[in-house]
Amino acid sequence: MLHLTKLDPFDGISEALIEEINRIGVIRKYVKNAPAMNSDDTLKYFYIILTGRIKVYQYNPRNNREQTLYLLGHADMFDVLTVLDGSYHEVMTTAIDNAEVLELPIEKVREWIDSNPAFNRAFFPYMARQMRQIEDLATDLSLYDTSTRLMKLILKNMDIKKPLSSLGLLHKLPHEELASMIGTVRHVVNRHLQQLKKEGILNVERKRLAVNDVNKLLQKVENEY
Repeated sequence: MLHLTKLDPFDGISEALIEEINRIGVIRKYVKNAPAMNSDDTLKYFYIILTGRIKVYQYNPRNNREQTLYLLGHADMFDVLTVLDGSYHEVMTTAIDNAEVLELPIEKVREWIDSNPAFNRAFFPYMARQMRQIEDLATDLSLYDTSTRLMKLILKNMDIKKPLSSLGLLHKLPHEELASMIGTVRHVVNRHLQQLKKEGILNVERKRLAVNDVNKLLQKVENEY
């Protein structure tokens, strides 16, 4: 039996629901660079990320290209689409770090959606954010060049209050993973990062990125619109 006392992002859920989650939930562990939950799993279970990062992506074996759809971290959920429509969602997942996730029976989650307002206050806004993320991705891939897409990705992951800190989910992310997030290849990302470093906008050390000049980065992106 689990011993959770709270569950991000579900602030305000009742002690009774926490107890039920502790009774029926299971912790799954995934090793860095190994596959995580798959499409068959999500027909039966719903997942909440506790630690680590998990990439959700599509892969084309003909050209060996990937497109990341979501990079999931602490308190993210997977798979909200299957919870709602019960359909098979053909995507792939990989653990970027050693990761732990909470596995819950999908039928129980559907029951909570029907009956638990506190659960819904977190679930539906999260679903909306994922829909907006996919919409933003489609727009960026269609309308902006790779340099602009990379700068927008960096801005989305920045903590403005801590401009010199690591960039959230992008922390120590390999450049090929950054490329997968913006629909390009590693050497293109490397070229753009070195240009931003040359302009004094970014500090680039191995896999660690930090923003040196937020205003200059914002201005550079605005000039592309």
